[in-house]
Amino acid sequence: MAAQFDTVLRTQLATRKQRLESTLAHTPGREYLADLLREVDAALTRLDTGVFGLCEGCHSSLEADRVAADPLVRFCTDCLTPLQQQALVEDLTLASRIQAGLLPRSDTVHNGWRAAYSYEPAGPVSGDYCDLVAGDEGSLYFMLGDVSGKGIPAAMLMAHLHAMFRALIGVGLPLVQMVERASRLFCESTLATHYATLVCGKAGKDGEVELCNAGHLPVVLVRGPEASSLEATGLPLGMFSSAEFTADRMRLNSRDRLVLFTDGISEAQDERGAELGIQPIIDAARAQPWSSARETVRSITAQAAQFRVGEAGRDDQTLMVIERFESQRQ
Repeated sequence: MAAQFDTVLRTQLATRKQRLESTLAHTPGREYLADLLREVDAALTRLDTGVFGLCEGCHSSLEADRVAADPLVRFCTDCLTPLQQQALVEDLTLASRIQAGLLPRSDTVHNGWRAAYSYEPAGPVSGDYCDLVAGDEGSLYFMLGDVSGKGIPAAMLMAHLHAMFRALIGVGLPLVQMVERASRLFCESTLATHYATLVCGKAGKDGEVELCNAGHLPVVLVRGPEASSLEATGLPLGMFSSAEFTADRMRLNSRDRLVLFTDGISEAQDERGAELGIQPIIDAARAQPWSSARETVRSITAQAAQFRVGEAGRDDQTLMVIERFESQRQ
């Protein structure tokens, strides 16, 4: 995987070098472009000599997320000057605010559906994807996913997914075609090592639900005291540009619900390193069949928090509940 990443990185840096050289040839005298070209050449040299990814100050390994976000980075955070460290803090703070602005309303009611979610980044920003979008035909689209990697690069990819699906929903493509198109775009516009697991659903005003699971964890379907798992129907997004997907179809009655979650929930660990797992999530979801979507979210997140008492969350944690209710009024 490291060799594959170096190959992709080298190709990208070489492409950047060609573009910079072309721009400088047509518009000479731009010193900042010449400086940038020298930085790209230096990064290619570090790849050739085997020291790429090492801090030039202390020679320790650079933070992987910073290298993925900026292959020209040369110093680890400990070796940054106070001014550079302050700039990094400000960038992370701004990124966190931007990401929070991309999230949907915490509680959504739309044409006989209620949706609630919990979104807890492990750090300043998250690689989890969570969105709710009202369709033109009265349906409610819901998306929950997990981008490979962590930190700023994963957050950037999350924003990329957010923009893609919002645009594709506006085009009006059928659900499966929309996911296939998104997977191809994601594959063609990111590094070969990047992908995303995703659940994308469309809840109609008549109670019909279409659900496409692209390599994500199972979706829990709760009908009263009974619960079942709906497994993935395809590969993660971005693995292959020609990937095909299928969808599950079902009708939900009043109080039926779907529970979606990322592995930060199911893989929460206690002090001994044991993982919570999926079964406790299923049990919690069906334990109170008459509770609201918001109450179900609170119950499951509280269980995960109690399980990992004394242990900090190691991964982003996102949970979404989509519930059918009787009234067709918003």
